[in-house]
Amino acid sequence: MSRVLILTNSSGGLYDFRNEFVTALLAEHEVFISLPDDVRTKELRAEGARIIQTPIHRRGMNPLEDIRLYLTYRRLMRELKPDLVVTYTIKPNIYGGFCAGRMKIPYIATITGLGGAFDRSGAFVRLIVSMYRAGLKKASCVFFQNEENRQIFRKFGIAGKRDRLVMGSGVNLDRHSLAPYPEGDETRFLFVGRVMKERGILEFVEAARRLHSDKIFFDILGACDEDYQEMLDRLEQEGVIRQLGFHTEVHPYLAQAGAIVVASFHEGMSNTLIEAAATGRPVIASKISGCKEAFEEGRTGFGFTPGRAEELVDALERFLALPFESRREMGLAARAKMEREFDRRKVTASYMDEVHQILS
Repeated sequence: MSRVLILTNSSGGLYDFRNEFVTALLAEHEVFISLPDDVRTKELRAEGARIIQTPIHRRGMNPLEDIRLYLTYRRLMRELKPDLVVTYTIKPNIYGGFCAGRMKIPYIATITGLGGAFDRSGAFVRLIVSMYRAGLKKASCVFFQNEENRQIFRKFGIAGKRDRLVMGSGVNLDRHSLAPYPEGDETRFLFVGRVMKERGILEFVEAARRLHSDKIFFDILGACDEDYQEMLDRLEQEGVIRQLGFHTEVHPYLAQAGAIVVASFHEGMSNTLIEAAATGRPVIASKISGCKEAFEEGRTGFGFTPGRAEELVDALERFLALPFESRREMGLAARAKMEREFDRRKVTASYMDEVHQILS
């Protein structure tokens, strides 16, 4: 059996959004996974993957930590001698890709989003571009989750041997099954994801301040990644929001919501949006690449400009003006779109096609 080494920065992200690819690899190959946490390692081990704990500071900019990560990846590849390396997210793509390229090991990289790195200018962008070029130039294939990200890389001359566009990670239509739309005169808006400025948490809580009532509720599902906990606790005490915390299973919470709010500034492809749509829930979403491909204005949700709380409030008010049946039909249309365009089996097939081409 061939050996495949997967490098990623989150066991939860790998299991929740890419596990079908992992299990397809396990059916044919020996699979090793390097990751920094244990959120989903029990499940991955049960499927047959071999887990290697590798510390990663996802958002850190410490050169010494990054050098240690590079050396760890190099040691892993020397010891395991993989036939293929698969990388996800920024640091595994850059440092893992650079190691694999230097050691002449075929590798596949996935650009899951660019964050705000390419919105800046000057020396910082030049550094990021040079690092991406070094990490991806020998990649057998680079997968992109939206066309804008692919065009940005082409503009800066960042390229592997070839690239492919997929509909994000796709969505598991069985796991995120269509749920009956909640009845009654209450409406719950749900924010799902890490609590960060770039996820639009400030706009969400501002909308909650303006619109919450004894019939309109604003819930937050996810861990606080930035220094907003004191603010959230105060707003919860005031009855403006409700904190649900971090949960590995989000589907029950999606099913309870009337609509899901995705207020991100940047996305590769919003997993929250497509999982909500698969559940049959309308979305209130940022009009950005990585979101706009997955919803239809006025048909499956409403869009707004990220960073503009007044536009988010307007979109929420338009949704609140809809009668029950219109909301339910919007959710059904969202589900139908996921079935047509975002079935994860199609995404998995694209990855396995590349794997077969490389390892054949």
